[in-house]
Amino acid sequence: MGLLRMAARTAVVAGTATAVSGRVARRQAARYDQQEPQQYAQEPQQYAPEPAEDDATAQLQKLAALHTQGVLTNEEFAAAKAKILGI
Repeated sequence: MGLLRMAARTAVVAGTATAVSGRVARRQAARYDQQEPQQYAQEPQQYAPEPAEDDATAQLQKLAALHTQGVLTNEEFAAAKAKILGI
């Protein structure tokens, strides 16, 4: 009789845990579904790509600063500059 009681108790605990975890998962999914449209509505231009010219200019300025600081050698600077400019 003890084995049957322990099996029944295990089944009840497992069933309760499954029901609770399913409810938690549904609540979290509902929260995420509500949050997504709000995030996109607040910042629609956040993911807009910058123009390529501005990006290349910014990269060249960073490289020049590193070269001036002595982080990059003349050869490394020239190679990186050529790569950015597509030469």
